[in-house]
Amino acid sequence: MDGGEGVAGGVVLPAENGVVAFARERLGIEPDAKQCAFLASEAKEGILNCSRQWGKSTMAAVKAVHRAMTRPGSLVVVASPTEAQSAEMVMKARGMCRDMNVRVKGDGTGRPSVVLKNGSRILGLPGKEASTRGPSSVSMLILDEASRMEDSLYLALLPTLAVGEGELWLLSTPCGRRGFFYEAWALGGEEWERHWVPATECPRISAAFLEKQRRKMPPQWFQQEFMGEFVDNGTEVFDRGLVEAAFREDVADLGVGVRYGF
Repeated sequence: MDGGEGVAGGVVLPAENGVVAFARERLGIEPDAKQCAFLASEAKEGILNCSRQWGKSTMAAVKAVHRAMTRPGSLVVVASPTEAQSAEMVMKARGMCRDMNVRVKGDGTGRPSVVLKNGSRILGLPGKEASTRGPSSVSMLILDEASRMEDSLYLALLPTLAVGEGELWLLSTPCGRRGFFYEAWALGGEEWERHWVPATECPRISAAFLEKQRRKMPPQWFQQEFMGEFVDNGTEVFDRGLVEAAFREDVADLGVGVRYGF
């Protein structure tokens, strides 16, 4: 089967074939209820706050491959704190294409990439602001381990969505009450679709395992890593509660961009 032009089993794969059905029928993946909700989402801006080992990179790779196969000429960009992390998701996407006998290649730049014959690309970027300004008309932007990324990288990537009006997904386990991931989750308003998945709602993580980790970890780290809670974990210079208590509602906005430190 030549899937380079969005072909699966000799038939063009239409975009209306849902991502959940794609995962089940084409990839042999049976997503759980929370994974189905994430895969089926058509949000323009979404946040996935999930437990460690929930499968976020695999699910994101499914969304990326589905987008590439159903929208010829589309560009999916994956960015992470390091290029190795981005490469891991791109490799998952490449493996899914291989499992479907869809022929792909790299883009010839040495970057983590998957190029289909229909012109679609999945591109992995390093976690450096200066190295992320090339892509344009991005159809889907996936920021993996977003809570560990610098705000400057996030801000540099947002303009890549302008022309194509692409979708933006922030994926992560929390890392303290700081940075754009926390700001979007806690203060971003209704424009964001939020998916929260604690380990207690992941059928692949046993209660016995969680209880063992609870005994091993400091409480705040367990709540962060497995329950998706934004806690003061020692990464902040000042306690977030003290900072928020220092602000007053009756003081006029000075027009200075303070949220991201500029």
